[in-house]
Amino acid sequence: MSAESEIIKQIRVASRLMVRELGFMSNTLAATEYSPSVVHTLLEVENKGTMTAAQLVQILGLEKSSVSRMLAKLIHIGELEETPSAEDARIKQLRLTAQGKKTVAEINRYSNQRVISALKKISPYQQQVVSQGLTFYANALQACRKDSDPDNHSSLKIVAGYHAGMIGRITEMHGTFYAREYDFGSFFEAKVATGLADFAGRLDKECNQVWLAMLNDRIVGSVAIDGEDLGNNEAHLRWFILDDGCRGSGAGRKLIAEAMKFCDERKFSAVQLWTFNQLTAARHLYESFGFKLTKEWQGDQWGTSIMEQQFTRSGPMNNP
Repeated sequence: MSAESEIIKQIRVASRLMVRELGFMSNTLAATEYSPSVVHTLLEVENKGTMTAAQLVQILGLEKSSVSRMLAKLIHIGELEETPSAEDARIKQLRLTAQGKKTVAEINRYSNQRVISALKKISPYQQQVVSQGLTFYANALQACRKDSDPDNHSSLKIVAGYHAGMIGRITEMHGTFYAREYDFGSFFEAKVATGLADFAGRLDKECNQVWLAMLNDRIVGSVAIDGEDLGNNEAHLRWFILDDGCRGSGAGRKLIAEAMKFCDERKFSAVQLWTFNQLTAARHLYESFGFKLTKEWQGDQWGTSIMEQQFTRSGPMNNP
């Protein structure tokens, strides 16, 4: 087992142990009659003083409907109250009631004692290591959630051209998605990597380009136009992929739009792409940009037998 694999194993074992020992396997938490999500809600409201429901949705990572039901219950039983915002009366601010403050004080007293009892079991040096390590790890987990949150794409941007790590990242996204969803194996992943490596060496040609969707400086999507491998002044759309957390965010449409703009500006006679019949969402997107199914056959070019498809989009000179 590699050192990295051992670290992953140890963190996962420790995480499961913490979940059990902190009481998250139970229906209630912190010596209260409340669920973990309710306890976290009360603590976050106490921490901020006042909060909106929308802010809680972002912090807790829960569905809006679930948070709305939970808040309605907490207001009904007297733990929280709503007041109009001073800036905008349409926005409701949540704050603890006197009863809520008492509840949170009990939660803090219980939780602090649990931490104190555990810290007594380890040395002062180990206490510092635990404090710093948990902080780093918790912040890293939060960063991962923000990267994959469908509501957190304000910083997403589309960039053109080579980007360091592009070949490996695009290959990773393809390999992971198609192995999980369609049981593609090493043959497919190797083919993606080999093709990308060759294409990257041809990006200096004006007829070739790649676009990357970037979120917080991380590649979360890609598409490329290969303008020379088919010949006949036809473009080849290749390596269209999105990270799991970005599907439905509009990133895919932005990528295809950039690619089609590029093709039209260079007056390719047609754009071709090859896919297979189970990628329904992608097909709808292609068709919205003028692609039409022109050929279908049982094939195995990706290492497994599937119903392959060819879609064609006529160039601007061929469109009425």
